[in-house]
Amino acid sequence: MERDRDADLPEEVMWEGRFITAKKRGRWEYVGRARGIRAAAIIALDRDPDGTRHVILVSQYRVPLGCFSLEIPAGLVGDDAGGEGEDALTAAARELEEETGYRAGTLEVLGEFYSSPGMVSEAFTLLKATSLARVSDGGGTEGENIIVHRVALKDLSRFVAEWRRAGHGVDVRIAMLLTPEYLGED
Repeated sequence: MERDRDADLPEEVMWEGRFITAKKRGRWEYVGRARGIRAAAIIALDRDPDGTRHVILVSQYRVPLGCFSLEIPAGLVGDDAGGEGEDALTAAARELEEETGYRAGTLEVLGEFYSSPGMVSEAFTLLKATSLARVSDGGGTEGENIIVHRVALKDLSRFVAEWRRAGHGVDVRIAMLLTPEYLGED
């Protein structure tokens, strides 16, 4: 495979904020996380006593989209002062509980992924959470206003379609959930 002709040009920082940095390399313009901040995203799977499998999703208003967005729980790794050494597993456990009110008995790293590699250099660690226990209502930290959705996997396609018809956004990571064989058994 041949690398892009701009791959070895110097990277220029065009603007840097608290959480993101706008960059340029040759003809490419893209955004990355500031200060080396990373992200963790969690596929949280739950099971009823009758065996019905559920996924725990969240929704919140996203200003860049101008609407509510349906997402898997996720958050930044090491974004708080003094948290620079935080690992993805610790951040995922914290974010899952803050956002959804569920604590995972098991967290498994599924790998590193990129959500929009032509525009964003950020990678996120994808994890699968199982053996869930409800410990609080969730909703995120102060000012986040996160809504928790526990959706049966067999009803997920219908749920997402209804969400879209209502004019809401859907995070690309939801697409993985629409392919149940990817999730495996928990």
